[in-house]
Amino acid sequence: MRFLFYTHSLVSDWNHGNAHFLRGVMRELLRRGHEAVALEPRDSWSRLNLIADQGVGPIAAFRKHFPDLRVEIYGADFDHEAAVSEADLVVVHEWSDPELVARLGRIRHAGGSFTLAFHDTHHRAVTAKRAVARLDLSGYDFVLAFGEALRERYLSAGWGRHVFTWHEAADTSLFHPIPSDKNGDLVWIGNWGDDERSAEISSFLIEPARQLKLTATVRGVRYPDTALKALRAARIDYGGWLANAAVPRAFAEHRATVHIPRRPYVEALPGIPTIRVFEALACGIPLISAPWSDAEGLFRAGTDFLFARNGKEMTRLIRQVLSEPAFAEELAASGLETIRARHTCRHRVDELLDIVASYRLKKVEDDRITSREVAI
Repeated sequence: MRFLFYTHSLVSDWNHGNAHFLRGVMRELLRRGHEAVALEPRDSWSRLNLIADQGVGPIAAFRKHFPDLRVEIYGADFDHEAAVSEADLVVVHEWSDPELVARLGRIRHAGGSFTLAFHDTHHRAVTAKRAVARLDLSGYDFVLAFGEALRERYLSAGWGRHVFTWHEAADTSLFHPIPSDKNGDLVWIGNWGDDERSAEISSFLIEPARQLKLTATVRGVRYPDTALKALRAARIDYGGWLANAAVPRAFAEHRATVHIPRRPYVEALPGIPTIRVFEALACGIPLISAPWSDAEGLFRAGTDFLFARNGKEMTRLIRQVLSEPAFAEELAASGLETIRARHTCRHRVDELLDIVASYRLKKVEDDRITSREVAI
């Protein structure tokens, strides 16, 4: 099959976690003999911010780390009709320009032979309802939502059987345990998050690191001066942006990590952990998480990772993980086991292919029913 992905960016993962998942999905599709191409806009803010922050070096590094991935940059004069005409499945990410989203739907509605899917991987359906509601998805065949709570939002909007839950997952060809000396106690890889978790970062990361006098590292972008000052006061090393391809090595060099979800996911979209949890567990590092509801039973809480209800409990659990090597090793092994059994990009490609096959079967059945009704 020929897959075409409209993404905000495949080249840049600067404050853009969906690039992680899409890279893994495309690599798995290629491994199975399918064709996969990503299209990204010339004015992608993620790529432009990456270049402004780091220069053009990361762009060349992407080509080195992912030589098999095909990416095309499009501008205003790009021939989208020709591009989609060569595809079997076109997947459009929700960060795509609304006019382009509508245009692709019109092409499909006008008789395009491809199947058209909309891929939603953000909390904007809850926090920016008007913006999402303005998207014209009338020409789309189905929606891929990265959690059941988000799928229910589309169900309530009338999509019925044409919306599917498709969680993110770890690209285990990249994210896996790496033997390494431990140079630090704790690492957190995450962006500031537009004040959506500023209080949580203080309670579940900065204060525990300060109280325990940890050798700790933070990597990520968009940290304001007040946050950087708080990190320095707690003697936490801040390293700025880190390419996702380098994250497994960072995990390997530390003894534990934490997960601090953004508030909209905790409050409005339970069951969606974001890709960082999958990637950390895939690397075999002990994980302690701030509260979120695993409403879909993706993991075994207390076995695959630990939940801390507040900052005091986070401090206690980090101390336990760092002081009890056997306990930490068992925790990491359990998390890795669950990833390998349920949450790899291989599993998600299986799911995607099943969705496409089932949808095509439903479409054939619907066409047959319509033909009979017309004949009658």
